[in-house]
Amino acid sequence: MSQLRRGYVFGFAAYIVWGFFPLYWKQLTPSGPIEILAHRIVWSAAFVAVLLLAMRNRRFLKDLAHRPRTLAGACLASVIIGVNWWMYIYGVNSGHVVETSLGYYINPLVTVLLGVAVLRERLRPTQWVALAIGTVAVAVLTVDYGRLPWIALSLAVTFALYGLIKKSLALPAVEGLFVESLALTGPALAYLGWLGGQHRSTFGQVSTLHTTLMVLAGAVTAIPLLLFAGAANRIPLSGLGLLQYLTPTLQLGCGVLVYHEPLPPAQLAGFALVWTALAVFTWDGIRNARRVRAIAKAQALAATAA
Repeated sequence: MSQLRRGYVFGFAAYIVWGFFPLYWKQLTPSGPIEILAHRIVWSAAFVAVLLLAMRNRRFLKDLAHRPRTLAGACLASVIIGVNWWMYIYGVNSGHVVETSLGYYINPLVTVLLGVAVLRERLRPTQWVALAIGTVAVAVLTVDYGRLPWIALSLAVTFALYGLIKKSLALPAVEGLFVESLALTGPALAYLGWLGGQHRSTFGQVSTLHTTLMVLAGAVTAIPLLLFAGAANRIPLSGLGLLQYLTPTLQLGCGVLVYHEPLPPAQLAGFALVWTALAVFTWDGIRNARRVRAIAKAQALAATAA
């Protein structure tokens, strides 16, 4: 299997797992979003540390200490993904699953824009049309909400930035995630200690299932992020943008079908515009891929004939 194809497999698996995340985080109530986030960070660090020990890669941190720019980039990525995690947990557990799904529908558009602005990737005219449709969709939803859909926009921007940084660092998946988790572990442990001192911790106080799910939050968080890191290091940023529609589709289904959140006509119209933009992206991507394959085949035949 080629590295490009492997990257797409990793990305597909990551987005499927993320699509069902609302079902998981809803089970962690009555814990508050910050407490859930803190446990998520701590148990993620522990889970990835075990992976590193199993890989016998103990020299990684020592080597990374001699690369201060890479270390600073990984720490910046950790802050951004921490904000993204908190915002998502807050959105899901406050009854805004539909809006969180909107964030991940918008995310591919933001990802592609970052590819253009930062990485100087060039878009074809059809892709610009898709971005314009997406912009109109955000405007329609803003009018319907009576406010900017700030949960959705925050999720879209933070995850797009995280993907951009991960691509620029090109760190191995396990090692990169360990540094990111470790950078947040100190503040997370301090908060959990303070919460326990105030007798406000829910860990171990609700049920055995609740405690188990809190601990497993590390593996549940780490596994799709490792898959995503593997994808980000192998495929173009625009490719990640096209693949990401899987997650919000599943999340939207959870919000509407499982948790019965409303989806009034105006919101549905806004979502329809986003889906149209993604459809344009997908069609353009398929058409371009066919064109590239045709050119490569023609060149191969010409080389054989020569």
